[in-house]
Amino acid sequence: MIKILLDNFNPENRPFVWLTSAFILAFIIAYQTFPTILYVAKEKHLMDEPDGRSMHSDRTPTLGGIGIFFSLVVVMTIVGAMLNTKVLMLVMGGLTILFFLGLKDDLTVLSARKKFVGQLFAALLLIVFTDTRIIGFSKILDVDVLPYWVSIGFTLFVYILIINAYNLIDGVDGLAGSVALLISAVFSVLFYNSGALSLATIAVALIGALSAFLRYNFSHRKKIFMGDTGSMIVGFLLAFFSISFISQSQINTESLYHKGSPALVLAMLFYPLMDTCRIFFIRIFILKKSPFEADRNHVHHRFILYGFSHLQTTLTVVAINLLIIVIAFNMLHLNLNTQIGLLLIYGAALYYAPFIVKRKLKKSKG
Repeated sequence: MIKILLDNFNPENRPFVWLTSAFILAFIIAYQTFPTILYVAKEKHLMDEPDGRSMHSDRTPTLGGIGIFFSLVVVMTIVGAMLNTKVLMLVMGGLTILFFLGLKDDLTVLSARKKFVGQLFAALLLIVFTDTRIIGFSKILDVDVLPYWVSIGFTLFVYILIINAYNLIDGVDGLAGSVALLISAVFSVLFYNSGALSLATIAVALIGALSAFLRYNFSHRKKIFMGDTGSMIVGFLLAFFSISFISQSQINTESLYHKGSPALVLAMLFYPLMDTCRIFFIRIFILKKSPFEADRNHVHHRFILYGFSHLQTTLTVVAINLLIIVIAFNMLHLNLNTQIGLLLIYGAALYYAPFIVKRKLKKSKG
């Protein structure tokens, strides 16, 4: 009976049911996995020790990425059996590479060079074997189609940039998970509307895993952090979604996003990319130190310094990023260079606005 059901079931005929099932399965698996991870981490003393840069004062497990990874792998294995697509298997291969690198970094220490090489290899797997790459700049600064090897090199750069930019925002309770959940939700709708069911399924599975993670990340008694394990695999998936969306839009001249996809991706990833550029500028030109030396000068650190709680910081950042995305969707009729130029202006202004409001409130009370 099960064989007959499997032979006659086609996920593409019932995509909404299929995606809902993928979300539920990912959520349940992750939600049931985190208590075990917490127990093992506490028993084996695999805890993060607070230091001068930490935004927390208690010893906390940093192995949340294990639950996210396990949930994604189970869902993608089932999806791979039903949809029979090599893309899912290659994504799973890339995730596995980054999972073990991140796990080693969370448990011991892993050099930046080894992480960089692992990220390059994982990205190359997808770029070379699926030919999913950014084929051009869509007339940004009058540059259109890129030569093949330049296209591969630039796509690799985008992978590394997004993975590491995402890793840098994991500094406040719920922030990294909530930002990734928002971005994944937008991509799941875009992939669903374009008929890219495999990509939509991965995005929905990530939403399910992150929803379960946030339940524990916001908890006081059962708190768990994403760790490098989680930030690398989630960042990798966000980079994969971004490049897949741009690639599909550039190839399909009939797509609504044929020319505007780079601006939409930039809007979705505005917070991690903006914060990374800002922090590198401060470290290099103001503090005169290595851009890779950690500190507490991130935008989310500024929110905490101005009196925002962790939850308020997360909700504010996500709300602003959502507003930026909505504005970007309503500017698709404009020239791409104009879209990006305006995005940089109103995006920066929106993130600066809460500080102005908070400052005025303090003055009025004083």
